[in-house]
Amino acid sequence: MDTPLQGRRALVTGSSQGTGAAVAQLLREHGAAVWTTARSIPSDLPEPERFIAADISTADGTDRLAERILGEGGIDILIHVAGGSSSPNGGFAALDDDHWLAELQLNLLGAVRLDRALVPGMIGRQSGAIVHVASIQRLMPLYQSTLGYAAAKAALTTYSKGLANELAPQGVRVNVVSPGFISTAATGPFVQRIADAGGLTYDAALDQLMDSLGGIPLGRPAEAREVAELIAFLVSDKASAITGTEQIIDGGTIPTV
Repeated sequence: MDTPLQGRRALVTGSSQGTGAAVAQLLREHGAAVWTTARSIPSDLPEPERFIAADISTADGTDRLAERILGEGGIDILIHVAGGSSSPNGGFAALDDDHWLAELQLNLLGAVRLDRALVPGMIGRQSGAIVHVASIQRLMPLYQSTLGYAAAKAALTTYSKGLANELAPQGVRVNVVSPGFISTAATGPFVQRIADAGGLTYDAALDQLMDSLGGIPLGRPAEAREVAELIAFLVSDKASAITGTEQIIDGGTIPTV
């Protein structure tokens, strides 16, 4: 799909691997000047001069990132991919306050802080596009393993809807992309965590994960590049009338409409 982004300036968080890396690469292919950020720089990163090391789960990390981006003239496109979970398995009782706070800092408040710092520039230009990457877990939480993550992504989705309604009259669009199971380099360690916690083989844990999602009618998880294609469309002028939506890409996992 042709999504020309020539001359646009973009920031992609969580861009060192997986979906974030795929998004950043696709935006480059479409002509955007892409800034990327993660906690540490990958050894094979394209355009390392536009990488900013930052931990956006902290206020200090977000402030440093925003200061650098604003110093470069701001951005037209903000794509918040950073997220994940490091909490233990075992359901709600295994999560203490520190686990909950860590999930909220990474999966919700990082996006909130970055928007607060960078969106005023978009408002000043009366133009901009934001995509927050959530998860279908906001609708189908895996309560034994990632309940805090699911709750934080639900909060991110609700926040995004309110932000979209506020910013639309000022020319800034906000949308959410909620993937299901994505095949990335991070898939293996996540499945292994489930296996270790349950005393299962890797394949049995993978089957358990698929069963917990209710299966994937398409017959396979999405590829990171496919998620990137959807995001690239949403930040392009071809989606100029789309704001305040949640776009689900899950191979049909969610059984309702």
